[in-house]
Amino acid sequence: MLTAAAAALTMTLPAAADPLAKDVFGAFGSASQGPAVSIGNYSRGCAQGLVQLPETGPTWQAMRLSRGRNWGHPVMIDFLIGLSRAANQAGWQGLYIGDIGQPRGGPTLSGHASHQIGLDADIWMRPPGSLTLSRQQRENISSTSAVASNGLGLSGNWTPQHMSILRAAASDSRVERIFTDPVVKVAMCQMETGNRSWLRKIRPLNNHDYHFHVRLNCPPGSICERQNPIPAGDGCAEAAEWLAIRKNPSLAKPSTPNPNYRHPRTYRLSELPDQCRTVVGAPRRARSCRC
Repeated sequence: MLTAAAAALTMTLPAAADPLAKDVFGAFGSASQGPAVSIGNYSRGCAQGLVQLPETGPTWQAMRLSRGRNWGHPVMIDFLIGLSRAANQAGWQGLYIGDIGQPRGGPTLSGHASHQIGLDADIWMRPPGSLTLSRQQRENISSTSAVASNGLGLSGNWTPQHMSILRAAASDSRVERIFTDPVVKVAMCQMETGNRSWLRKIRPLNNHDYHFHVRLNCPPGSICERQNPIPAGDGCAEAAEWLAIRKNPSLAKPSTPNPNYRHPRTYRLSELPDQCRTVVGAPRRARSCRC
């Protein structure tokens, strides 16, 4: 579906000075045609040929449908359905799946810095109580935090299934890394008595106690920018440092904010990879000739 707003933007793009990318990509209600291709960076890119996660399945429900962010690369959709089955086998009914991305990726109208190339997904920490929620119920229900209110330990919402699901996700070769609260990472480091290799992909990040964020590797045929590799080791000492600083902020090393940082919602269309103009039906920029 091409919304009226998207059609208007597409028609006016040649004459527009340089629209905000979030306004362009946020106006589309359907994916672009062609093979699935993730383009650019997780926080500065777009995607062609994304597919929509069905709103409801035997072991999952997509949440917050009004946002229109249940679109991802086919590899991501396959991963999420498979992980929902693993959650079911672990003892949950399945998974509540939050934001993946917009139909054509790109910067979102609100919220995320990433989730731009169809390879990021948020999975709720709340075990599903029902997989037959209405659209309105999915707007009203909230996830539950796996971290206690003081931020220093696990909450009573934590279950052994949480660890089983995170282990299954991190053990998938398609997964590049997973972000979750430092408390969760530290707890799993303490609980794991067997193979610890999967813990390396679990990366501590604040504000990830109500959901965990899965990021996939760049699939074959895509043109993604490479991220810095995950450091060697299981990362447990690093997570413990995060938690120690939370307990005693004076332990934090002085840092200088990056004066050049801008939230991706401020990006103009011209600041995304040139292929993203094709994804939204805008003409490619003319290249200068070095004759």
